[in-house]
Amino acid sequence: MQISVIIPTYRPENYLFECLDTLRAQTLPVSQWEGIIVLNGCDEPWQTQIKDYLRQHHITNIRLLQTDQPGVSNARNMGLDAAQGEYIAFIDDDDYVSDVYLEQLAQIAAPDTIAASYTRAFSDETDYIPYYIEQEYNRHAKEGKMPFYKARKYFSGPCMKLIHRDIIGQTRFNTAFQSGEDSLFMFEISNRLQFIQFTPQEAVYYRRMRSNSASNRLSRKQTIKNCWQMIRTYTRIYRDGKSYLFRFYITRLLGAIHTVLDGIG
Repeated sequence: MQISVIIPTYRPENYLFECLDTLRAQTLPVSQWEGIIVLNGCDEPWQTQIKDYLRQHHITNIRLLQTDQPGVSNARNMGLDAAQGEYIAFIDDDDYVSDVYLEQLAQIAAPDTIAASYTRAFSDETDYIPYYIEQEYNRHAKEGKMPFYKARKYFSGPCMKLIHRDIIGQTRFNTAFQSGEDSLFMFEISNRLQFIQFTPQEAVYYRRMRSNSASNRLSRKQTIKNCWQMIRTYTRIYRDGKSYLFRFYITRLLGAIHTVLDGIG
């Protein structure tokens, strides 16, 4: 098994099935990848709906896990524990990908190199939203393999990438955080990676922007508390770990501080 695609979902709407439709259309042979849907914090009727979808479309390389424990971090951790692939891809249930997404990521990923795709942001109201990750792709896509730090904005989360399982190792998402755990996870694995390389623009991760995301549901007080906890955790990881880049650590702190200032303002 070359690739494991991990898809956490909670009380899924039709977005999940749009996502799964694009996975069914992948040009990478189904024998080379598996999908792991993790239904977290809920059960019926969603478990039956997902099973019916998989059965109706004769999908045998995507399996469903279910847990009563809520939280996207817990769901991703379950997916990681169950994954059989050499490489890991994360896709959020309300996003979707182009048909060559997995194939083109697989062509350039390596044990020391994270493969990253082009991305486009949209919402239910508009087909296109300017997105800083897209701008980062446009700056670096033609540079070939490069030190990962040069495209550090791509490391705010695990999606849009293909990551070798040895880079992830035993690292898991921190379930103590309601927001920012994606960036924390990427920082924690950064001492085991060297390079990043971008796919051609045909491999697209379509990011759906939603106003009711977990981070947008936090109060100002919760946001500030969460960010200070993030700063302390970044510092502990950097202090106790080995081979973390100081300049990358500083950019993570600055991002957290920026969030705190926004919360105060």
